[in-house]
Amino acid sequence: MKKIVAVGTFTVVAFASLCAVAGAVDGVWLKGTTDKDPLSYKAGEEAVFTVEPVDVDGMVPEGQYMYKWERSDDYGNFQNGTVPFDGKPFVYRTTLDKPGFVRLYVNIIGPDGQVVRRRFNGDATTPEGRAAMNKFEKPGKFIFFDGGAGFDVDSLAAPEEPADFDEFWKKQFARLDKVPIKCDRVAMETKNSNVRMWAVRIDCAGLRPVTGYLTIPIAVDEGKTFPCILETHGYNADSCTHSLPAWVPNDMIFLTINAHGLKLKEFGATEADTKALRWEIRSHDNTYAFDRAQNKDPEVAYFNGMVLRVKRALQYLKTVEGWNGKDLYASGGSQGGLQTIWAAACGEGVTFARSSITWCCDMRMNDPRREKKAATGNWYIPWVEGLGYYDAVTWAKRIPSTCRVEIPRAGLGDYTCPPMGLAKLYNAITAPKKIVWVQGSEHGYVPPEYEGRDFTRSTMDDGR
Repeated sequence: MKKIVAVGTFTVVAFASLCAVAGAVDGVWLKGTTDKDPLSYKAGEEAVFTVEPVDVDGMVPEGQYMYKWERSDDYGNFQNGTVPFDGKPFVYRTTLDKPGFVRLYVNIIGPDGQVVRRRFNGDATTPEGRAAMNKFEKPGKFIFFDGGAGFDVDSLAAPEEPADFDEFWKKQFARLDKVPIKCDRVAMETKNSNVRMWAVRIDCAGLRPVTGYLTIPIAVDEGKTFPCILETHGYNADSCTHSLPAWVPNDMIFLTINAHGLKLKEFGATEADTKALRWEIRSHDNTYAFDRAQNKDPEVAYFNGMVLRVKRALQYLKTVEGWNGKDLYASGGSQGGLQTIWAAACGEGVTFARSSITWCCDMRMNDPRREKKAATGNWYIPWVEGLGYYDAVTWAKRIPSTCRVEIPRAGLGDYTCPPMGLAKLYNAITAPKKIVWVQGSEHGYVPPEYEGRDFTRSTMDDGR
């Protein structure tokens, strides 16, 4: 690897009181850019990051504050350091000598050596002030940049897959064939006069049914037909709840399902049922899907039932009166993005899949047998061979050309769903596809829009 050089740009300014200094950085956020498209570097080429403080209020005297930076990559290498912060940009130069990503994390530390947080200094005693305060604090109070650059990312290949992957899933799906598609509905009130809503319970193979909420446009009564869309959920740990959808489309048949097949209150669920399910889905005191011992056997891995519920939900949607018989969509983010990839590849004819910040792409990156730990965060399932049957990248290879796939956000600072895995996911898809890489975006954070933040790759005919 080439030598890594950190360069700060400094200027000398007049002395100010510590109080004035604090005000100067209270509203700051850090904007990060690279000297060119961050996905376009070649291995061994130098990438130049510029991290610029935005909304500095006044002068920041030299010596009071520091940029603290950390550099890591997909091969376990790590460096860190500090340079003075005086309100001017921080420039950092680095490289990687093989395909993969470099991550740069930068924040600001104060005179007390602690990480600086944003503070709202406006008047919060009025409704307008409270609204301004809420808007100010919505992105979070930390002042940081978390982003990256990719090197030869188009060459990143899918991980090795189980030799019997297709045979395994043929066997699992045969279990569904033995269970008739039967749905129980409970009618519900809705404020949207254009649709009707039901709580649903759909029979499924495995331990639990498919459960969720279904809406159908009332125009079906007039003979109109519509696309169907399946919405899947992100990881909700042990909450085991499913709230009513906050928004439903007027021009689609919409089914939102939870990840567990939990019993809904409309079907008589009590708090005791919810508590019992929280214990049921845990394994060896691990939150669901994280137990290495359970995951060694792919037939009992927690994801097994989740895949079957996704497929059964799609099968059911195709039986709903009012479907137009051709447009079948799937959408979700994070764990919901993983389920969306399963939906697109499971053979039910999905025509459009929208999978954001997709979880579990190349789970081998967290293989404990690696000499050095890959650049993954704390919310990454420890690798065992049984997980190979659920990896989003392996499923992505099987998405047919009749399905358009969109990844609307891939964060270059997201290490719950690391960029290397997302790049392998995109590369593995042979169907029409699109991905939007977002500089400075973590899993749950997207910086304000700025030039040099978003970068799109697409093979879709319309370029969208």
